[in-house]
Amino acid sequence: MFQAKTLEFLSKTPQNIVVETYEEALSVAEVAKYLNIDFILFPDFRANFGDDLRSYKTELFELNTALFHYYQKNSIFISPINTILRKLPTAQNFDSFQIEFADSINLNSLKEKLFLWGYEFVNIIQEKGEVSFRGDIIDIYPINSQTPIRISLFDDEVESIREFDEFTQKSSNEIENFTIIPAVANLTLQKKEKIDQQIELADFDIFYKDFYSLGYWFLDKEPISNKFYFIKDMTQTISEFEIFNKVFNFEIEIIPNAKKCYDFEPKNIPELIESNKNKTIEILSNNAVQLEELNISHSFTQSDIILNIACNDKIIISLNKRKSKKLKNSQIVLDDLKTGDFVVHETHGIGEFIGLKHITVLGKTGDFIEIKYFGGDKLLLPVENLDLIDRYIAVGGALPQLDKLGKNTFLKSKQKAQEKIFNIAGDIIKISAKRDLLSPIKLNFNGLDEFIKSAPFEYTKDQKTTIEEIKKDFSSKVMDRLLSGDVGFGKTEMAMASSFIVANNSYQSVIVAPTTILVNQHYKSFKERFKNYNFIIEKLDSFTSAKEKKVILEGVKNGDIDILLATHSAFNLEFHNLGLVVVDEEHKFGVKQKEKLKNLVENVHMLSMSATPIPRSLNLALSQIKGLSSLTTPPKNKQNTRTFVKEYSETLLKEIINREIRRGGQIFYIHNNISAIEMKKNQLLKTMPNLRIASIHSKLTPKHIEKTMMDFENGEFDLALATTIVESGIHIPSVNTVIVDGADRFGIADLHQIRGRVGRGNKEGYAYFLIENRENITEDAKKRLIALEENSFLGSGAVLAMHDLEIRGGGNIIGEAQSGQIKNIGYSMYVKMLENTLNKMNGISDNNTKEVEVKLNINAYISDELIKEDRIRIELYRRLSKCQNIAEIYEIEKEIIDRFSKIDQITQNFIEKIKIKVLCKKKNIKSISNYSENITIIYNNEKKESFKSPFKDDGAILETIIKQLK
Repeated sequence: MFQAKTLEFLSKTPQNIVVETYEEALSVAEVAKYLNIDFILFPDFRANFGDDLRSYKTELFELNTALFHYYQKNSIFISPINTILRKLPTAQNFDSFQIEFADSINLNSLKEKLFLWGYEFVNIIQEKGEVSFRGDIIDIYPINSQTPIRISLFDDEVESIREFDEFTQKSSNEIENFTIIPAVANLTLQKKEKIDQQIELADFDIFYKDFYSLGYWFLDKEPISNKFYFIKDMTQTISEFEIFNKVFNFEIEIIPNAKKCYDFEPKNIPELIESNKNKTIEILSNNAVQLEELNISHSFTQSDIILNIACNDKIIISLNKRKSKKLKNSQIVLDDLKTGDFVVHETHGIGEFIGLKHITVLGKTGDFIEIKYFGGDKLLLPVENLDLIDRYIAVGGALPQLDKLGKNTFLKSKQKAQEKIFNIAGDIIKISAKRDLLSPIKLNFNGLDEFIKSAPFEYTKDQKTTIEEIKKDFSSKVMDRLLSGDVGFGKTEMAMASSFIVANNSYQSVIVAPTTILVNQHYKSFKERFKNYNFIIEKLDSFTSAKEKKVILEGVKNGDIDILLATHSAFNLEFHNLGLVVVDEEHKFGVKQKEKLKNLVENVHMLSMSATPIPRSLNLALSQIKGLSSLTTPPKNKQNTRTFVKEYSETLLKEIINREIRRGGQIFYIHNNISAIEMKKNQLLKTMPNLRIASIHSKLTPKHIEKTMMDFENGEFDLALATTIVESGIHIPSVNTVIVDGADRFGIADLHQIRGRVGRGNKEGYAYFLIENRENITEDAKKRLIALEENSFLGSGAVLAMHDLEIRGGGNIIGEAQSGQIKNIGYSMYVKMLENTLNKMNGISDNNTKEVEVKLNINAYISDELIKEDRIRIELYRRLSKCQNIAEIYEIEKEIIDRFSKIDQITQNFIEKIKIKVLCKKKNIKSISNYSENITIIYNNEKKESFKSPFKDDGAILETIIKQLK
């Protein structure tokens, strides 16, 4: 805590302040804000000379924005030491220009300037530093802006300027003007060409050497200042300090300790106010609601400052909390289909996606999706029926067998799966109905507020909501709740709070996890969290000795043990008065174990926890019979994972591994070839003889794997050499570097998942994707790897990984239920069928399951002049094909105009065609077709209806049909 000494110091003379971490910089910045001192906050920029800057893009943009403002204002700065002990770009690298409403824009000049300033030209904006030119629409995300900006032109004049959401791509409020600053630097063409030559000659181990990766290193730089104040003595802890000091001759002073004030953590604020009536008390709060919550009637200063300082005559108390980071969540390109992907058609089964095709039939053109089936047969699916196909994802990523067109093998597979689904859905509903008839045990919530306050962090909004949902369940019924959320997002804390309620009411809780390592992780967490309470907590796993087991069994039976952490062995125990069962990763338990679980939990509260999200639609279907909660807010101090793509070399490996070991961490090394894993181990030992290596792969016994993983977690090994067996479910905060051998042979979703194994604590994670030879990989693989290397938003790769997770989340609900059935039809089809079955059994009718054949001979497709990228057109086709009402279509229509400018006639025809499809469903129509101006409708009851359009042109035919249907 440095706020008190900073307050006393800055009150006298504003000076440049240097701290050790970015968290400390934020804390010092609160003091400067309070004192109304103009300051610039620098980010923690840790890139070393020659590093690939795609992995440091966020910090680089933050640094450039801070430097721009610093040179403009010439105010003081607050900086982490990593940033300031280096040369930084000079003022000559910065400039700005403004675009205003009604300005005239020379497109060529604008493109050239943005190119020289380091903006990256893309089709769809998703990150800062990107720009997109699409006809009379310009999208740009200035690095100094909180939102991307959309400019609409009329000829060369600015007709409107609007902010827009980079995830939905929809515009919001209109603004009068905005300012753009350089993304990399303010360069001339000559300077840019010189830098490009230097990059070409540079001897850096970079996967893709270009201006965006390396340009920053060749800018003119100098030390930003030669005098500043350290918040504490860091000259001994920062190894580079002496070297930098010799070169730059810094003048350093250390801020003295506070004499009149001290920092404090406000606990009981009303009591604090009461006991300090003789002092001036200043309360800082965003709003009056925070005071009402704490029952405080004192006056307050409206402010978002976080400052808690007590002085001789005054106390400053802040009720504000630092905001948590929100997860990025993209709505665009959710199912980014690529040639070669497998898809499932509702009727024809599993095929291979070939691409989007323009086809002309009887002189009229439309778009079709081409799908290849067994024997090379092809299906052309009209894009308006794109809702009939889903991406194929199987159990364990197995490759499917293509179905044969014209045969009913797939329908048979669906029928078999449907029989199983009826049983599963029936079971879900029966268990739910049975539990609804049971009377819940009586629980009070005494002491819960104090337990929550004693957590080592403040609960997120999601956690607060989840606790309220659990309390409501406890009060009204026998709980059956599923909680989903990524590792580290606070699921275990929810299990602890639930266990506290139950234990405090003299009932027992059992927390069941599928592996010994998870049981041990939970046991350590529970023991630490409950250290100030008298509850007895024990664990039972495959390493519990026979003697210990006997004592634990007796303790569980007679009620001496309040909370038990156990593997599946818990299913066979006799409890004294069990009140709560918490099951972590339920889908990892076998069928027989689940049968035992059903008997165990019939009349006690149950909380299931999963690290995978549940598909939204399945969520809705299940929510009628099961409680569902989700945690989507990441921990406050969660660090990003830096990602690097590099060519394999033993020197590089040595550097990566030693760097992690030097900071006291461990490494996952993914080598997905069991037969060569020992050879790889010997290679590593040859380079680093003292390296302690554990081998982990599926050919070892489960007990051997668990023992090795526990030894690894306990620090007995430096590096776990493993197959993708460690891809999910492993949470070891000390492992913060992952190396992937042959990364070009992995799918983007797999790499995204593997990367998720590190950066789980409060340390920065590093992911190294290694390839043998960058010249030998395909352009597609190159693009995928570069997308992963750009660390902030990961484009369709991250979205695909999330989609994959969602589908597996559906699998979690279903359980293991005959994976062979799922393999034959794919998870997405299986989940969709389960949703429909649950809805039917719950009496919810679905009028949208019957398909309509819209066989209109008109020119209708989304024009590739309007939208050039196939993947974006496919995504719009998919969304339009899934529309259930006219309002949804109008929303997408407005979005297209907003994102891509005025809609041309061909595209408008396609939108009208979708409106006809939706209206036909509502009218119970089976098919609609036309021959010239003659239009025929056939209803589901086979009744026919015919009418005529006054003219033969496409627009008249569409207008006539819509009038008739309305």
